[in-house]
Amino acid sequence: MDCKTEVDSSSSPSRNVSIYRDHPPRVYGARARASVQLNQKPDHEQASLSIDDYVKSKGGKHAISRVLIANNGIAAVKCIRSIRKWSYETFGNDRMIEFVAMATPEDLKANAAYIHLADEFIQVPGGTNNNNYANVHLIAEIADRVGAHAVWAGWGHASENPKLPETLSNTHNKVIWIGPPPEAMRALGDKIGSTLIAQSAGVPCMPWSGDNLIIDYAKEGIRKEIYAKACVHSAEEAVEAAGKIGFPIMIKASEGGGGKGIRKVSIVEDIELAFRQVQGEVPGSPSF
Repeated sequence: MDCKTEVDSSSSPSRNVSIYRDHPPRVYGARARASVQLNQKPDHEQASLSIDDYVKSKGGKHAISRVLIANNGIAAVKCIRSIRKWSYETFGNDRMIEFVAMATPEDLKANAAYIHLADEFIQVPGGTNNNNYANVHLIAEIADRVGAHAVWAGWGHASENPKLPETLSNTHNKVIWIGPPPEAMRALGDKIGSTLIAQSAGVPCMPWSGDNLIIDYAKEGIRKEIYAKACVHSAEEAVEAAGKIGFPIMIKASEGGGGKGIRKVSIVEDIELAFRQVQGEVPGSPSF
């Protein structure tokens, strides 16, 4: 590495991170630039504009020229390449937006393509994604520290966690979240809430415990009493719902994922055990 800056741990009691600049030759970046230049010529009328001028000309208020990518792999690659293509076509310069990437020891060892594409990268703890790409407080801390104007989380990891945009809005630099508002994330990220929204909008849904419950989300959101009616709170309520739906059924914890908190039930005698298992795997989660 040509330059490595160790971040003082005194500024962050939780961990050290390392910032790397001017890392090995941007092989992937060179390929991306070549493909951009071949595909489309820049708009010369806008080529002389700065990012600030461009945003103002479009009626925008916040210019973004430095982005932290809170993701890895192909998601990060697609983000960088897409925005650099747009940047070249718009300004005649594919480097108008700077990208800071997060990189675990595993990604560094794999010589991941997105690391070469980024202008800078920050080494973060390895292991499961709760240590890195899904760690809301770490992402917000890094974004503030490196002077990122915005965070792009792509898909997976922390991208569906409404706590991330909320936390970013409370950072010292008021880092912008590139994504939907937390209210929409919270509503659509909840399996029960999203199904209520879908069926109220006329989307065909499979029979479930919240059948025929209609909401006006734009006016009043999802009222607690409506949400509660869509849930099954006990094995007895699950039996009652199964009688209306018919077997086989699935009992699902709304907050479960990755195969946790879900059971297929084919006969009424198995409902009680299945309900207990679902509740045990995702404690405190509403079920339906």
